[in-house]
Amino acid sequence: MYHKTVLENGLKIISETVDYARSVSIGIWINAGSRDEKPKENGISHFIEHMSFKGTKKRSALQIAKELDSIGGMSNAFTGKENTCFHARVLGRHFPIVADILSDIFLNSLFDPAEIEKERGVILQEIKMMEDSPEEYVHDLLQRNFWKGHPISMPVMGTEDSVMSITRDMIIDYVKRHYLPRNVIISAAGAISHKELTEYFVPLFEKIESKNENDPKREPPKSNTSVSVNYKKLEQIHICLGVEAVSVKDERRFPVNVLNTILGGNMSSKLFQKIREEKGLAYSVYSFLSLYTDTGLLGIYAACEPDNVNKVLSLINEEIRKIIAGQINKDDLESAKNYIVGGLLLSSESIENRMIRIAKNEFLFDRYVPYEEIVDKINRVSLDDVISAAEMLFNNKTLTFVALGPIHEKDIDLSNIKL
Repeated sequence: MYHKTVLENGLKIISETVDYARSVSIGIWINAGSRDEKPKENGISHFIEHMSFKGTKKRSALQIAKELDSIGGMSNAFTGKENTCFHARVLGRHFPIVADILSDIFLNSLFDPAEIEKERGVILQEIKMMEDSPEEYVHDLLQRNFWKGHPISMPVMGTEDSVMSITRDMIIDYVKRHYLPRNVIISAAGAISHKELTEYFVPLFEKIESKNENDPKREPPKSNTSVSVNYKKLEQIHICLGVEAVSVKDERRFPVNVLNTILGGNMSSKLFQKIREEKGLAYSVYSFLSLYTDTGLLGIYAACEPDNVNKVLSLINEEIRKIIAGQINKDDLESAKNYIVGGLLLSSESIENRMIRIAKNEFLFDRYVPYEEIVDKINRVSLDDVISAAEMLFNNKTLTFVALGPIHEKDIDLSNIKL
């Protein structure tokens, strides 16, 4: 059962009661992420996420951790390009405790200068750890190059230089600009009634004033066509190709999702079967979607020996061209649709996934989106829809190519990436 309450200041409280659940997952969401940052404050959303667990007016960081551990709770937070979320999952009977902790860290974080300096070092280590993971880092490089010059291209964690320059005053200013009631959703799913949720959170959050200032506008990004080869001493070459896709609100996302699955979304996909299973050229090869409110990216990743880069690129090109030429059949289509629907419905058994899903749908569509609606739209996708999606994506000349590893641009046969 789904319910929604909208406070006078614009804050929304939404819930989905799950009768069979014994736990409750709660999230406090802010409609702000790294794409809402100025270049000089890149990484500040992620920095605030870290700092929110570092002490409040009535709890130290240790007390926050101990209180959660004492009830067997699992808490975390994450920052994305467009949202930030503080969340926790506990047994239903411990709802009042976890609600108090999450409210406290959201409303009363101290952002203590000494803790800021300590956490700055932690985040710098996190950035270095990401850069030491070639697969993760090449994805980051793809985003930076694909939307170069636009805030959505900036890394969620920021850069070493930007993180070093973030101050407490900048954090306070960013919170005042973006952590406004109309940008906040409190979502919960599981062993919880909407009445319990509102009785606790309304008195705390209805007091927050809603300023009349205009929200910062998000300008739609423009994709770039570029080649970026980054030499690094590694055992393999890690490559990413990206083309502009549709937004997460676009109805065409359904055939695009099916296309992605057929192309490289699972082990029976065209890329996996051709490049790994048949040719043995790569251990890891797949395609992926990164969809946002006003744009999207379909990417392809592979890791291979330096001598095999051009062979892999040629095969990627070949498999894409086959799909555009209509060389897919009803078995490919049905298998992909069943895979997507199965994944969606299996995820519905996770209380945490339900909490995340209702919040994201509220941000995007201002409503609850039933699972049945999504299943129906996936099942309506035809072969012609998939082929049209491939033509739309791969014939629009917005391809970006990024390579990371022991290779130079002169070693890349660029004809293989001209789709």
